[in-house]
Amino acid sequence: MGDSKIHSFRDRPNRTLVRLAVPVLFSLVAEPLTGMADTAFVARLPGSEPVAALGIGTVAFTSIFWAFTFLGVGTQTEVAQFAGSGDKERAVKVVSLACALAALVGLVLMGTLAFLPYIASLFGGEGMVNDLACDYMAYRLLGAPAVLVSLACFGGLRGMQDMRTPLFVAVGINLVNVFLDWLLIFGVGIFPALGVTGAAVASTVSQWAGAVWCLLAVRRRIGLTWRMRGAGLARLLKVGGDLFVRTGALLVFLALCTRVANRAGADQGAAYQGIRQFFLFSALFLDAFAITGQSLVGYYLGADDRVQARRVARTVCLWSLGTGVALCVGMIAGERGVAWLLVPPAAHAVFGPGWLVVSLMQPVGALSFATDGIHWGTGDFRYLRNSMLVASVAGGACVLAVDALRPDGVLVYIWLATAVWASVRAAFGLVRVWPGVGQAPLKP
Repeated sequence: MGDSKIHSFRDRPNRTLVRLAVPVLFSLVAEPLTGMADTAFVARLPGSEPVAALGIGTVAFTSIFWAFTFLGVGTQTEVAQFAGSGDKERAVKVVSLACALAALVGLVLMGTLAFLPYIASLFGGEGMVNDLACDYMAYRLLGAPAVLVSLACFGGLRGMQDMRTPLFVAVGINLVNVFLDWLLIFGVGIFPALGVTGAAVASTVSQWAGAVWCLLAVRRRIGLTWRMRGAGLARLLKVGGDLFVRTGALLVFLALCTRVANRAGADQGAAYQGIRQFFLFSALFLDAFAITGQSLVGYYLGADDRVQARRVARTVCLWSLGTGVALCVGMIAGERGVAWLLVPPAAHAVFGPGWLVVSLMQPVGALSFATDGIHWGTGDFRYLRNSMLVASVAGGACVLAVDALRPDGVLVYIWLATAVWASVRAAFGLVRVWPGVGQAPLKP
């Protein structure tokens, strides 16, 4: 395993990258598609309160789980590097530690039930909406350990460049989720109609099934052990701290953009939300290359083959850039269809200019995602944290200026600020590899 010469990337770099990235893409797409299915089921309940409650619950849980992405990202990097060096024993210890830590954090999160009304209020829930959101989040909390354990397992499997098992698990548990939605939201046969609570129970049951599936797959593919001494707990927690700060800066910037857009009026807010939904969905295509690049870079650094690691970085950037250009062209061509699908007619006039800005920024955004994956693979988490902080301060300052000046076409300027944010991230990511500023792990 430690001999990088036997890896298929050496002889077929493009084919290997795409072969690994495609399963990652479909596993990433599975979750938002299920979220759309949840919304479609709940939208058939009487009144608007159930959909509003579902929105609060899903946003709250997304924010919480994003804070613990280090369980997947850090584990993937460590396992990939140990796979490259041929140190299977350390890989087993790392993934075992990550799973144990994930279960512990999940149990702690289950103890936050008393704070749910305050969390729902923070996201604007009042009255019946607050009550329904609390019910939803209470049942989702029962699945918190399962979600985090699956996240750690996905990181370990992808670190071993097993991209198919996470795909099978993601598709499987989401199909179960949709089926249980149908049974539990409306009630079928012996199953009671639980409404929004039924959507939460469906998610929790499917997530626990997925966690068991993941643990069995990790045990078979890598191995699990209770003897975790020397697994590097301090390093994993340090990675967690860096990624926690980075994720916090990301969430604050996105929240600031949303706030300023909504303050500009209902039409601007509706158009912004429509663009943002597609922006986040398109990011999944770029994340697939980033996650694949992370595993390959980590593998070659573990094998002490920096030349091939830099070759991976170049290949990932080229494929991501090409995908960004394709997205740009496709978005410009599909503007009218997306406007019809995602925004009300009254907001179409302000949608078009903002959509054009987002379309044109796709190639730059693609490079920001690509370089994130490359530096995840090198373990350069502190550098990524600092670059996100700089980008968020620069982009946030632009958004605050827009809020203060209130120019015509606020939406355009908000997305121009987002383009600044993405450009700073891309620039920091690229110069860390070419030429290799500072103590760059990939410096030739």
